[in-house]
Amino acid sequence: TCSQLLPNLWARPCGGPSRKMRGFCTFISRPLLFLLLHFTLVQCDITDGNAEHLKREHSLMKPYQGVGSSPSSQWDFWGSTLVTSSYVRLTPDERSRQGSIWNTVPVYLKDWEMHVQYKIHGSGKKNLHGDGIAIWYTKERLHPGPVFGNQDHFVGLALFVDTFRNDLHGMDRSFPYIYAIVNNGSLPYDHGNDGRNSELGGCSSEIRNKDHDTYLAIRYSKGRLTVMIDIDDKNEWKECIDIGGVRLPTGYYFGASAATGDLSDNHDIISMKMYQLMVEHTPDEDSLDWTKIEPSVSLLKSPKDNIDDPTGNFRSTPLTGWKVFLLLLCALLGIVVCGVVGAVVFQKRQERNRRFY
Repeated sequence: TCSQLLPNLWARPCGGPSRKMRGFCTFISRPLLFLLLHFTLVQCDITDGNAEHLKREHSLMKPYQGVGSSPSSQWDFWGSTLVTSSYVRLTPDERSRQGSIWNTVPVYLKDWEMHVQYKIHGSGKKNLHGDGIAIWYTKERLHPGPVFGNQDHFVGLALFVDTFRNDLHGMDRSFPYIYAIVNNGSLPYDHGNDGRNSELGGCSSEIRNKDHDTYLAIRYSKGRLTVMIDIDDKNEWKECIDIGGVRLPTGYYFGASAATGDLSDNHDIISMKMYQLMVEHTPDEDSLDWTKIEPSVSLLKSPKDNIDDPTGNFRSTPLTGWKVFLLLLCALLGIVVCGVVGAVVFQKRQERNRRFY
């Protein structure tokens, strides 16, 4: 565990052929240990589904109690949505259907992580299926429309699991494609370009017709939006989107929607689990009225640059903690190796020189 790591690191002795070598090794290893500790603690902060952070009023789980139109319900649904004991089916594998399910309780958490367990499957062959699922964190809820079953010009965050390519010229990314958009209500969704003009980032992922459920995690913390996916059911997250400068208010609603057109699929939600992230904020941040923040993103580059290549590798992902850690670790290990070899050579020369006196 993270708490056990530090004693184990410091307790490990640093040996060598001489006192000078031991001193040199200690000199080199202390900064390396500090670096390892820093990035290990960063990674240990990732939510692993701890129940004490689970916010049940914002979570949708089997057997789906609290779903319905009664005043006490915490989730409401619309359209073709069918709630069973095993899944919530937003659309059946039929043409021209729309469905959605929405949390009725606004979220007043500044830092959160939403885990979505879902499944997209159907009888359609390759490229003959559609359209996909959208996960929403928006100002308004239950407003049907043309964007994956929800309204256009939405205010908030949308994460699209898009299974059908409309843009036949955009061959630099393969579908299914997962991408995020933040909107303040001024931007229309561009169906012809699959939302490319306002996309923040994304990745390709083969999520259809799996023998198991697929997962995604949406994390928002201290202005950073991160999306991770697990399509192999190995409990191993793969980074899809990681972008800073994102501003999202509190008081918005979570929901999920799906739509079919001339092509179709079953779009199932198995669970949506919301976790509170325990993050410290500055006094200035705490004094803000987070309900008055306008959704926005401060980008250093155009959203159009946040695309993946045809092989599914995300080209423009920023250097995240693990990547920086690995780069620095390789550099430090190189310095250690060079230093140790140099010290050994120097010591042997000293011993050789002493033979001639």
